[in-house]
Amino acid sequence: MHRVILGIDEVGRGPWAGPLVIGAVVLPPGDQEWKNNLTDSKKLTPKKREQLSEIILKESAAAALGWVSARELDAIGLSDSLKLATRRAVRQIRAQNVPFNEIVIDGTINFLANTTLEKYVTTLKKADFLVKEVSAASIIAKVARDNYMKELAQLYPDYGFEKHVGYGTAIHKAALEKYGPTPEHRTSFKPIAKLQNAAKPTNNSQNPVKNTTKIGNRAEQIVADYLEDAGHAIITRNHKTPFYEIDIISTKDDKVYFTEVKYRKTHKTGSPLEAITQKKQQQMHYAAESFLKYTNIKLQPILAAASVSGSDFHLEGWLPIE
Repeated sequence: MHRVILGIDEVGRGPWAGPLVIGAVVLPPGDQEWKNNLTDSKKLTPKKREQLSEIILKESAAAALGWVSARELDAIGLSDSLKLATRRAVRQIRAQNVPFNEIVIDGTINFLANTTLEKYVTTLKKADFLVKEVSAASIIAKVARDNYMKELAQLYPDYGFEKHVGYGTAIHKAALEKYGPTPEHRTSFKPIAKLQNAAKPTNNSQNPVKNTTKIGNRAEQIVADYLEDAGHAIITRNHKTPFYEIDIISTKDDKVYFTEVKYRKTHKTGSPLEAITQKKQQQMHYAAESFLKYTNIKLQPILAAASVSGSDFHLEGWLPIE
């Protein structure tokens, strides 16, 4: 039987800030010349990575990215985040109906253990150097994450994200000591946790920002669960651009959906969907265009809104808004 490999690799396991990204690629059959340039993304120049990423996303039989935000990573831990990002990427691959009969994951851990795909997996050290499909996965993940961090640098210009892309360099450490962590920093990582603990107030008053974040996370999870039950593949949550964020990004039927989640404890201040103003839609358009640009995803973008309300977090509805 002819081997058709799905290559999988991760980028962003060790940084102090930013998302974790999993690349997944099934290369096209044949001996295309550009495949000869595929290797470990770290061995390529930024310009060469960009060029190859564009080709891979355009020419591959199937390609996908699975994202886990810093907020999600802090909530579930690094190990479960690697599994979650992998499964998000693989769901997108399977939705493209491209056959494969082997999965090669870079490293020693099977992130698809205890799933129906477990038996197809081979784990291999340095697979991003040895297996072309894994090399391709490492390249698209690296380019997408680096571009994300460059955009993040516009929102937080004092941290040098465009240079160290979230890793623990001396410049990054100095910025953290001077300005403190941003919402994109992984508070579960020791260097960030240490800074946060040092900055904690001595009183025992509740933190309204933390409580608001918990409420937002719960509302988003309700909507994410609904979308997955409806056949969507979640790409990422809490995607930030220099001016705002999109709560949930998902794909289904050759479309990519950008969902804004609105929560209200009561209806006294109006329905949550009433908060999706014309200005907010314009912001969502910009965020969608930005995301599609730096990921090179070639799918039809659809803006959508979800309404969650009440102490029981009841999902009132989800619908496209254009």
